[in-house]
Amino acid sequence: MTGLPWGSLSTIRVRLTAALAAALLPVLLLGALQSMIGFQREGEALREHLGFAAERSAATARARMEGADVLLQSLAPSAVGVQCGSRLAQVTRKVPGYLNLIRFDRTGRVVCAAGEAPADSQRAERPWFKRLVAGDQLVITREPGFPYAREPAVLAVARAAGPDGGFDGAFAAVIALSSLQPSTSDPTLPDDSEVGLVEQNGRYITVTSPGAFPTLPQDWRAKVKAQGSLVWYGQDTAGERRVYSAAPVVGEEVYVVLSAPSPGLLSWARLHPLTGIVFPLLTFALALTAVSIVTERVVIRWIAYLQRIAALYARGRLSVRAVQSDQMPPEIRDLAETLEDMADAIVGRDASLKDSLAQKDALMREIHHRVKNNLQVISSLLNMQQRALTDPAARAAMSDTRQRITALALIYRALYQGPDLKRVDLRPFLEELTAQLVAGEMLHGPAVRTEMHVDALVIDPDRLAPLALFAVEAITNAQKHAFAARGGTLTVNFTVRGDEAELEISDDGAAPDDALVSSGVGRTLMTAFARQLRGRAELIRNDQGGITARLLFPTPIAEIVHASSNPGNQAAA
Repeated sequence: MTGLPWGSLSTIRVRLTAALAAALLPVLLLGALQSMIGFQREGEALREHLGFAAERSAATARARMEGADVLLQSLAPSAVGVQCGSRLAQVTRKVPGYLNLIRFDRTGRVVCAAGEAPADSQRAERPWFKRLVAGDQLVITREPGFPYAREPAVLAVARAAGPDGGFDGAFAAVIALSSLQPSTSDPTLPDDSEVGLVEQNGRYITVTSPGAFPTLPQDWRAKVKAQGSLVWYGQDTAGERRVYSAAPVVGEEVYVVLSAPSPGLLSWARLHPLTGIVFPLLTFALALTAVSIVTERVVIRWIAYLQRIAALYARGRLSVRAVQSDQMPPEIRDLAETLEDMADAIVGRDASLKDSLAQKDALMREIHHRVKNNLQVISSLLNMQQRALTDPAARAAMSDTRQRITALALIYRALYQGPDLKRVDLRPFLEELTAQLVAGEMLHGPAVRTEMHVDALVIDPDRLAPLALFAVEAITNAQKHAFAARGGTLTVNFTVRGDEAELEISDDGAAPDDALVSSGVGRTLMTAFARQLRGRAELIRNDQGGITARLLFPTPIAEIVHASSNPGNQAAA
């Protein structure tokens, strides 16, 4: 497990949290459902309450206007005579809401009035007056055809009858609409309610708060007429949701409209936080927090602890142990013990493997040692045979063979004496091989000086054998043809040039012209050794007049040893 514990959806913490969330989800959903049901019930109650309040307010207003009929009928006997106007004015002062009281004759002319009455020459032709003539006892109208007051008002007119029962004019009461409007302080109204009166064309006559009343919906009058009242939801000018209720006050001419705040589900939840939202959410959050803490303390912490120990095991520190395992839960303690058993098993296996490798290494060194000894025995036998020969050509051939065997024996000695049984450092090997070949001939001829410049390179035995045999052939040829009578300087250069390595063995003798084109056994062997290395062999004349034998082959790049390395056998990179 890498990164943060929450970095993967498959972690224990995520899975346990998801399981608990799924288990507690019904509780949360039940709380939300309960909140929605409570909200809907309260909304329905608010609608019903507001609808009843509107009808109640309209009924109160209608009762007041219908009470005007009783007042007018009681005033009828005293509404004529010399002091008619003063008596009517006295009544308007004592009865609030009445702006004026007027007595009309049968032609519609004003007989007397409590206040100023408008002169309407067409009064007898007005619909309300004709209804009285036709026999209606009481007519209430918002549109009398002529203004009877300086403020919005309704006209309540009662029919006056003569001694014979015929039409004898009318008694009219001008009632202010503001007196018919319910008061917002009415305890039966919802909190923060607003009240308004509206005409049949939808124009508001008077409102307690203009911003609380929007445009009325379409067909509102038809719905009020069909249902007696209408309740609907809308938004005020500030965009707040409100519930509205309308009911008729004056026939189909004046309507009362009530407006009250209608909270949405979220705002309702704010008003009812404990039972609606907080308790389910609090339960949900506390449960998730509890399981997260318990998971962290009981499971995740110890798994992370064992993860660190496993990381130390991966780095080879197998001696580390879970010292806090006694504080772990039993299941995780068993896992810690299993890790320790695994570490002990790895330590035992590593020790066994090291013993096996050491035994194998010792056996391989013994094999190389014995092969080297056998080759030396063969070389000694060939040396004894060489001494018994009298033919110079046979002696020379036997000597060349013995030198080749000596080179192979030197390879096996370098392998079992070095730290790596599969690699040999080329620099000390070439130095020792050259020294042995030159020293062997110095007993029978002049001295030969050796100059060597060898780049460091670690090489495997399969490549070292043909390279060493090539060097044997080149040095042997130089000893035979360049140094036999005069001695000289033998130069051995080995250079690594990127992907190609080059071995040059040069002498400073006087080589004949046919030395570069001769095709003896040595030249054939040198070409064969070069092919084994997937390279090529060249013989060229050098600046000293001697011969340079050159071997070029691909460099084993992975096995180059830096020049700063100490000379000697090195393990491959």
